[in-house]
Amino acid sequence: MKKQDLRVSYKQKRQDLTENQIQKFQENIYQQVYDLDISKVKNVHLFLSLKKFKEIDTKPLIAYFRNKNKRVVVSKCNFKDNTLSHFYLEENTILELNKFGVPEPINAQEVLEKELDLVFVPMLISDTKNYRVGYGKGYYDRFLANCRKDVKLIGLNFFKPIDMIQDVDKYDIALDKVMYPKQ
Repeated sequence: MKKQDLRVSYKQKRQDLTENQIQKFQENIYQQVYDLDISKVKNVHLFLSLKKFKEIDTKPLIAYFRNKNKRVVVSKCNFKDNTLSHFYLEENTILELNKFGVPEPINAQEVLEKELDLVFVPMLISDTKNYRVGYGKGYYDRFLANCRKDVKLIGLNFFKPIDMIQDVDKYDIALDKVMYPKQ
């Protein structure tokens, strides 16, 4: 299937998940994250979840990384050029909703992409080669292209990867790993 068809299909599949399924899936994914070797990680980029879209709740992961003395970084959208800026998420960081309803920091210290060691990437679905389908604006594709070559890119998803995304292009970046609920 092509990205646009996958977007429609997996948005619906996610909406069809029950709260019980989401809780169970999230616990499984969290455990996979907790099993990662993060000994060399200093800065971890996470996305702030949108409950209305039934995205994986990253609040427990934020707490986990803070507890492990890792600095948590989140993004802010630049709507003029469809890029992201990145900021440390501290205990006292104030968040404000942008026009998409995404919480963003308004009083935080900026971080360059090159300073990130581990990036967790949101998605709707991925394929077995770890290419992903997001919401289609290209924010993460541009962001990931500016990260260091040795940064670890991990996708978080409720669904098992499909065989192939038909219209992967030169701007798509394969992730190092995709975490989804394992049985």
